[in-house]
Amino acid sequence: MTLETFLLLAAALFCVGLFGALSQQSVVMLMMGLELMINGVVVAAAGFWFWVSPGLPDGQVLVLVAITVMALEMAMGFAVVTALFRARDVDMTDDAGDLKG
Repeated sequence: MTLETFLLLAAALFCVGLFGALSQQSVVMLMMGLELMINGVVVAAAGFWFWVSPGLPDGQVLVLVAITVMALEMAMGFAVVTALFRARDVDMTDDAGDLKG
């Protein structure tokens, strides 16, 4: 695969995630949009890393660490959303606005 293919895939993921994050009001769909945007950035970073130094495994390790952190972040986010839904029966961003503190 060429660098242009990686960047095209990253741009497509980022655009779909941006559309999802801006058009949805459900907290879960907003989180999924943000996750797609982060995945686009990770794919672009991995593509650039492969382009700059294809023989070194540093980029692959960094991508694995980033994906692991993203999975942990999403698990924590879904746990918070589930607790919020169970406590207040709220799943929309406008209804959860009183969590500001």
